Amino acid sequence: MTAGDSDEVAATRVRGWRHAYRGLMPQAYLDGMDVAAEAERQRARLAAGDGSVVNLVAEAEDGSLAGWAAYGPYRDGEARTGDGELYALYLPPERIGRTLLTEVTARCTVAGHPRMLLWVLKENARARRFYEAAGFTPDGTEEPFEVAGATVPEVRYARALTG
Repeated sequence: MTAGDSDEVAATRVRGWRHAYRGLMPQAYLDGMDVAAEAERQRARLAAGDGSVVNLVAEAEDGSLAGWAAYGPYRDGEARTGDGELYALYLPPERIGRTLLTEVTARCTVAGHPRMLLWVLKENARARRFYEAAGFTPDGTEEPFEVAGATVPEVRYARALTG
């Protein structure tokens, strides 16, 4: 991903949140998401990055953005562990993310991460089925995610990686 991809990535992320999280998060929050502000945050994160977070974009045959993923070391509070973590996987609702997830998983394996972890909203059944079909399983860890004054529970998924 380059800074030039930020506008398309931001639009994909906002559309993805509005589609996937409808009924799971406060609608006013989803309606208030701003693509331009999100694009600025994307550019700022890229500029300030230390190389530990990898952002990948996939292009469709027509050159449009087919998806975006971000991954890096697992974040346990402020500490980083030896595990990898999928931070984000966003695609337009009509696209399937299996190829992009497979690429991230392969890169985490090559990097030597013993496991790959990710967080998903507990009530997001579609995303949970997607990750389970890709070999991820809930590991029993749950945390509250605060958004716009509401608590939305998340569950952690894990997948062992082999070289």
